[in-house]
Amino acid sequence: MSASSESSAARFPTAVYADRLRRAAALTAAAGLDALLITPGPDLKYLVGSGAASFERLTCLVIPADGGTPAVVVPTLELAGLGESAVADLGLSVRDWVDGVDPYALVGSLLPTPGRTAVAEAMPALHVIPLSAALGAPPVLATGVLRELRMVKDAAEIDALRRAGAAIDRVHARMGEWLRAGRTEAAVAADIAAAIVEERHTAAEFVIVGSGPHGADPHHEVSDRVIADGDVVVIDIGGPVAPGYNSDSTRTYSIGEPTAEVAERFAALERAQRAAVDAVRPGVTAESVDAAARDVLAGVGLAQAFVHRTGHGIGLSVHEEPYIVAGNRIELVAGMAFSIEPGIYFRGSWGARIEDIVVVTADGCEPMNTRPHGLTAL
Repeated sequence: MSASSESSAARFPTAVYADRLRRAAALTAAAGLDALLITPGPDLKYLVGSGAASFERLTCLVIPADGGTPAVVVPTLELAGLGESAVADLGLSVRDWVDGVDPYALVGSLLPTPGRTAVAEAMPALHVIPLSAALGAPPVLATGVLRELRMVKDAAEIDALRRAGAAIDRVHARMGEWLRAGRTEAAVAADIAAAIVEERHTAAEFVIVGSGPHGADPHHEVSDRVIADGDVVVIDIGGPVAPGYNSDSTRTYSIGEPTAEVAERFAALERAQRAAVDAVRPGVTAESVDAAARDVLAGVGLAQAFVHRTGHGIGLSVHEEPYIVAGNRIELVAGMAFSIEPGIYFRGSWGARIEDIVVVTADGCEPMNTRPHGLTAL
């Protein structure tokens, strides 16, 4: 593959980013702001396809609300990194700087003074404080603008999430190759991480292997515990596929046939997960989807065993808005993507979780994962 084709594979067509920049400027103006300032991270990748990292030297995308040409302020020594982005194809102004030059003053020179600017939540204080001084006023958070931009996925993003879902399904389909009694969680996790990359992810972002009592800890990762016959094992795995959209899927396995109690409780978890998926459609609230899963488990006396929210948004970040949780009254709209992942946890004994990614459609939702949900005996 040529360098140019590798670069294009790492991002969407230029027209996708042009539309995002246009919408970002319009939303910034609608919020009564003069400009949006974006440093490296998921927001920069979303807007221009740049995977640049954040360092002590300032890199900043400046999007004026008046529809003027956005500019990128970047250290000269990091100019090459912009080559993989859509910056050149978009015709953005590039203002590079060398050590000894004040990059914050350079950003300020691109903006009206005084002006109201907004920055992403993840911008380091290392940059926020000197920017405030250069701009004459502290910026506000761009949370509202960026939420509107990233929460509803476009067709290109949904296609990437489909590919990510299919790729992680292929890893779960191979679980019988690695998961068995006598192996440690760490050894199983290492094989899974390698398979995630083999199955067309660019990296293994996370691997959870929670066997036996470790499965009762939703955020357990891996340990040197030896998996034993009779264990229930939670496998929660995911990672990005080009151009950076994440998979995230959890299945629960049994080493040998499960006990009657485990099977009965897991069947209730399956009903809860299905109820939540069935509840998804435009116009319903995020909290009502959470309630759909929670009500099923409460009906069989398992309310206290479900200790976390039902889901989280996903895209360029593994966890992003919307969050499927009690108290979130945001109404779902077509294009939102999030997990449906109820779980039940019994401290000191075992746990189970079922997780699929879904995308809201005009009349329901499309699952990004198609692997069976059953308690697979290995």
